[in-house]
Amino acid sequence: MDISAGIQASLAGRYASALFDLASENGVVSAVESDLDRLEAGMQQSAELRLLTSSPKVGRNVAERALAQVGSLLGFSDLTGKFLGTLAQNRRLSHLPAMIRAFRTIAAAQRGEVSAEVTSAHALSDTQLDQLKARLTAREGRTVKLTSRVDPDLLGGLVVTIGSKRIDASIRNRLNSLAQAMKA
Repeated sequence: MDISAGIQASLAGRYASALFDLASENGVVSAVESDLDRLEAGMQQSAELRLLTSSPKVGRNVAERALAQVGSLLGFSDLTGKFLGTLAQNRRLSHLPAMIRAFRTIAAAQRGEVSAEVTSAHALSDTQLDQLKARLTAREGRTVKLTSRVDPDLLGGLVVTIGSKRIDASIRNRLNSLAQAMKA
């Protein structure tokens, strides 16, 4: 498997790569990816879960037990549960968001997909997301796996990130450009 040097060089990338290798050997890549998606959603919704994974005050054993309960509640695979336990014991839980992103990137590359994130001021409809996905797929020449998020600070428009490329068509960016032009 060809993984970019940037992913392999980072701590999060090394953990994600190891998790992907284990998941691949056991044939549970999809299950682990689904587990990580649910965990990320839980971290976005729960301040307590974010605190559990980011606070240095939480002890290793406490974090491991708490994550085992979260995993049991959310129905995580055994591999995901063991992975989270390892992270807790090695005090690496603060790197979990980056590990999830790296795992997604590795899994998408293995499937021949490219990941893209679209940020908009308001939630996009399914039709809008499908149209955007079709255009990005045509542009990239590969299947695009699209995730979306909302950032009201954009005021309007979109910001699309595909790998290291960023397309900023937000009103906030246009206003900032206009303000810079007026200063000159």
